[in-house]
Amino acid sequence: MKKTRIKICGLTREEDVDAAVAAGADAIGFVFYPPSPRYVKPQRAAELARHIPPFVDVVGLFVNETPETVRAVCKQVPINLLQFHGDEDHAYCRQFAQPYLRAARVRPGFDLVEFAGAFPERRGLLLDAFVEGYGGGGHVFDWMLIPPDLPGFLVLSGGLTAENVGTAVRRVRPAAVDVSSGVEMRKGIKDHAKIAAFVAAVRAADAAINEG
Repeated sequence: MKKTRIKICGLTREEDVDAAVAAGADAIGFVFYPPSPRYVKPQRAAELARHIPPFVDVVGLFVNETPETVRAVCKQVPINLLQFHGDEDHAYCRQFAQPYLRAARVRPGFDLVEFAGAFPERRGLLLDAFVEGYGGGGHVFDWMLIPPDLPGFLVLSGGLTAENVGTAVRRVRPAAVDVSSGVEMRKGIKDHAKIAAFVAAVRAADAAINEG
């Protein structure tokens, strides 16, 4: 049975965490990248994490951070999964002895198979749009650039909304989808109706796949 996991990322308020959990999100993401408008300090993330029940994962997003800072955040926040969005290599990612996602910024000519092979211990590969800077900027990339032989669990990101995520799930068949700007009223502030609609669209796509 197909069940696409759903991560709601970039949360900064208790009520948004509550809304994501109530809608059925499988994971909540906190951004520990200070230049981001969705950045939360570790102490604040720890407060927000208290609203997350058992069996909903806490994901910590980092970009080219020092190992000391990553470890310090992990001591303060109950992170289940690390997510690296910068220029981190395999040796960097594996040193924390925690499962991790490695983000790939997809663009024409980028060898995703080679990139995936450089991170053999990753829990999954997160596919995002290539933009200047880090993060997908709310842009959708061409899903035809994903090779059919790409190994491991895929997390699809980049410009997903309630309007297009159903098509994405049916075409790409990712293990999980990741959304941030697509469920916001403004950066860092989530729209609860959009969260509910996004989750419902994913579940409807799963149901259609399972019905064959």
